[in-house]
Amino acid sequence: MCNTLQVRWTIFPKTAPQPWIACGGCGGLRAFQSSGKIRLNANGRKLDAWLIYKCLTCERTWNRPIIERRNVRDIDPAILDALQSNDPDWIRAETFNLEALRHKSQRVDEFAELEIAKEIRRETVNWTRLAIELMVPFPTSTRLDRLLASELKVSRSRLQALHDQGMVLTNPHRADVMRRRIRNGTIVVIDLAMQADREQSWKPLVSGDPL
Repeated sequence: MCNTLQVRWTIFPKTAPQPWIACGGCGGLRAFQSSGKIRLNANGRKLDAWLIYKCLTCERTWNRPIIERRNVRDIDPAILDALQSNDPDWIRAETFNLEALRHKSQRVDEFAELEIAKEIRRETVNWTRLAIELMVPFPTSTRLDRLLASELKVSRSRLQALHDQGMVLTNPHRADVMRRRIRNGTIVVIDLAMQADREQSWKPLVSGDPL
């Protein structure tokens, strides 16, 4: 890929998913938000751990089980340390545990607003292809076509047409990739050989740096 401008987009959702729980204070289903705090309870060698959520309406709390009646010796030391120290990075990652949230709540709201850190990984003179590597540490509901359309200022229909024509390739490859959620490690390669303004128009968009 010696004729390729390679960039990396690291994508972070701005808002963690919010489960809907029957709130004892409000008397009905309400959206809850993580407080960022862990509650622990030890009974001998057994440990329980909960992530504390608060009702967005009345601030009543809900304890989402993280660990239930587990022997301390069976818990990964790194996880145990994160629980005991209320590690903010570990807690933030756990707030995006959609499987656990869906198991404990009747509904989970996800949010499309993103923060995207863009960086050039490799640049060559007179590049004609663009390769975008997507790093997605936390799950997001944003579809690939919506992300690319927003960041590259191209319509979704145009992107789909380019994909159908083989001008936009993805790894992993699948026919419906444009309509699916973005996934960590996905690479999008765009053939821009026919775009004379790629240095002036495309590079600032993909790198995040104005000329």
